[in-house]
Amino acid sequence: MPDQAQCTFKITGWDEKPYKEFEDGAKLTRAQISQTYEGDLVGESTVEFLMSHAADKTAHFIGFEHVTGSLAGKTGSFIIQHVGTYGSTGAQSNWKILPDSGTDALIGITGQGSYTATSETVSMPFSYTLHGES
Repeated sequence: MPDQAQCTFKITGWDEKPYKEFEDGAKLTRAQISQTYEGDLVGESTVEFLMSHAADKTAHFIGFEHVTGSLAGKTGSFIIQHVGTYGSTGAQSNWKILPDSGTDALIGITGQGSYTATSETVSMPFSYTLHGES
């Protein structure tokens, strides 16, 4: 049965640049983001998002996040794959930890979660399994 983790993240840096802009105001962008985590997951991450912004100011995004830190006392890193949207209710992401991306004491980790970001500090509960644990 998967373990449950409770954590929050805070964005500490955001660098977004368009690589294609359209006459109606829509655009395609690439965003490089840095974050810190607190709670059951303590650490930091870097995220690369590709974003499609519509003229109505909504957006869709996909991305990969490299997380380095400690989860339940085990230190290492792993990669999260995000698929999400942005609109009037904030940014929403459904995500999963990529298989075989864990390092050090987090080798074999799998997991998934989701969040809705409406403020500076975002709650991000998730479930995970450390395969090979006894």
